[in-house]
Amino acid sequence: MSGTGTTASHYGTESLMTSATATASSEQEASTPPDRLTPVPWRPVSVTAAAMTVCLLALATRHGYHVDELYTRVASRHLAWGYIDQPPLVALVGKVEMALFGDSLFGFRVVPALLASVAVLLAPLIARELGGGSRAQILAAFMAFASGVVMFTGHIMGTNNWDELSWVTVSWLLIRMVRTRDTRLWWAIGVVVGVGLTAKYLLVLLLLCLGAGLLVFGPRWVFRTWRFPAAVGVAVAIASPVLIWQITHGMPQLEMSAALSKALETLSRSTFIPMQLLLVGIFLSPVWIAGLVALLRRSEWRAYRFVGWAYLLMVVLLLAVGGQGAYTTSLQYVLLASGAVVVDRWARSIKRFGVICGLTGLNAVSCAILLLPTLPINAYASNAVLSSAAITQFDQAGWPAMTRQVGAIYHSLPQDEQSHTIIYGNHYGQAGAIDKWGPKYGLPKAYSGHNSYADFGRPSEDKTTVITIGVDPKQFGKLFQSCEKRGEYESDLPVSDDGQKFMVCRGPLKPWPQLWEQLRWIGFQCPYTAKAVTANSTKGCD
Repeated sequence: MSGTGTTASHYGTESLMTSATATASSEQEASTPPDRLTPVPWRPVSVTAAAMTVCLLALATRHGYHVDELYTRVASRHLAWGYIDQPPLVALVGKVEMALFGDSLFGFRVVPALLASVAVLLAPLIARELGGGSRAQILAAFMAFASGVVMFTGHIMGTNNWDELSWVTVSWLLIRMVRTRDTRLWWAIGVVVGVGLTAKYLLVLLLLCLGAGLLVFGPRWVFRTWRFPAAVGVAVAIASPVLIWQITHGMPQLEMSAALSKALETLSRSTFIPMQLLLVGIFLSPVWIAGLVALLRRSEWRAYRFVGWAYLLMVVLLLAVGGQGAYTTSLQYVLLASGAVVVDRWARSIKRFGVICGLTGLNAVSCAILLLPTLPINAYASNAVLSSAAITQFDQAGWPAMTRQVGAIYHSLPQDEQSHTIIYGNHYGQAGAIDKWGPKYGLPKAYSGHNSYADFGRPSEDKTTVITIGVDPKQFGKLFQSCEKRGEYESDLPVSDDGQKFMVCRGPLKPWPQLWEQLRWIGFQCPYTAKAVTANSTKGCD
């Protein structure tokens, strides 16, 4: 039932890794994939992609807004050509979603769920370019559905939605260009890169690694066409507004990247290898690893070795600079699609095919539990393993409770003082939560000096009282005549902001424009503790 256009080698071993190596060394294999590829089995592939969107939307409103979504929600009301920590596309999409579906969590997550279905469709297309038949393409779609990377990026509205899609799309187009020798595909690559850069600058990392792989291991002919520099021009033209914004604002992305690296350097190195196995899913790791080995060793895939080497180069680069292991996931996704072709040739017996189906099912269940709100939030909190592994769940919980506790402090103030009071959150998630649920409790406007939230407005001169959340008491004590402690945020869930201190500060010592420059900060909030880390911090996350 393979349907592949290449001659299949006989495998006598149960090991996927051994089968990939044996196939690579077979002298009977063709040197290049066939020109005539198996048509895409659109019905099962489309059903799988649609099922991804349906599942994500069915779970969209469980638990609540993610901390980054609270920031994006406010940013969508302050559209600009750029933000300190990200380009503008995600905020623009959020603006459109809120216009179409209202200010709701479900509406906010429609586009991510739709983009996830597109990602699922790309997996069988990659498998097809590598000579995969109908069953290999269907397996690629099923494995994409079961992968953690699609679930995570498809559930939460953020830069990762577009980042993953642009990485995978560029990889597919390059593989297709190498197979067909159709350099007109550079135009499509230029458009994808240009749009991708309006969502996240990390796409440059993929371009560097893929470019190095092509230059060192070939085929180099892809660069020997006028369409290559033309595609670069297209990408730069599309992304020029956001690039100009960065340049004219002093390249704040560099400071943000330095802060992120400082915060996660130790954590990234210590968890790098486990992240490689867990982000796609532990049960599908043998498949993408088999895809990597096959890309590096199969003679028929020699022209596509640049993809495997690009992944290895990225791993070395990230380990050297202390980058996050999560940055490799989109390339691992391409390797997963490649591995589906390997698996298809290996799984000739019912027993072997059953093993593959079982692993895919287990991967889907485990990733869904960890990355999607499939269980009640208390189930995650009461389980020792889940409470430490399912951090994403707790970044979506506790915000209404925090707002309610801030509301109690606000309404304890004298009536005449309330009209001169504002709320200040040390990080954008806290201020974003007040912005979302504050009106329910009659709270005034929330502010924060964190990243671009500082540009969303500053208090007027008549605001002389500030309720603070999680700030440094010493810093605020120097800026106000008095600051009194008013308890701390208490949560029954292991959310990162649990224990953050509340204060009421009165009498600003300087006009707000001057104070605001001292309150602005560019950086990252550490997981678990919500500790702020900037580029100048002496320590990262503990």
